[in-house]
Amino acid sequence: MNEKRNIPAKLRRTVKARARELCEYCRSREDYSTQSFCYEHILPRVAGGATAAENLAYSCQGCNSHKATRIEAVDYLTDRRVKLFNPRQMSWREHFRWSEDFSEAVGITPIGRATVEALKLNRHGLVNLRRVLYAIGKHPPLETANEE
Repeated sequence: MNEKRNIPAKLRRTVKARARELCEYCRSREDYSTQSFCYEHILPRVAGGATAAENLAYSCQGCNSHKATRIEAVDYLTDRRVKLFNPRQMSWREHFRWSEDFSEAVGITPIGRATVEALKLNRHGLVNLRRVLYAIGKHPPLETANEE
């Protein structure tokens, strides 16, 4: 199915603008991505998730592929199953921080840790890209009120 045909143009514009053209999971910048970003159903359609602003996240292909239809994962520290990060209901800064050199996303809560592992937020290419972008002052993304 063509995702763009299933999501109205106005809704796509709303989701993309709200995310500031960043992946709402790994915080990658769309303008430096080699692949198009997508509109990810936080609660998957197969689980009854609606195609509505409150259930859509702007996502890079990597995070979208690793998340797939999952809504939970295991936190390696507690060995407990927890919900994955939900960018509509949760603050990124509450669950993640950047490593000292800003190259890796670090989960600081069970949800954050499980999401880092499940979505592979520190994929090799992303870490390398973050290092380059940090060196030229383009990473990390500027914080906004909803990320604090």
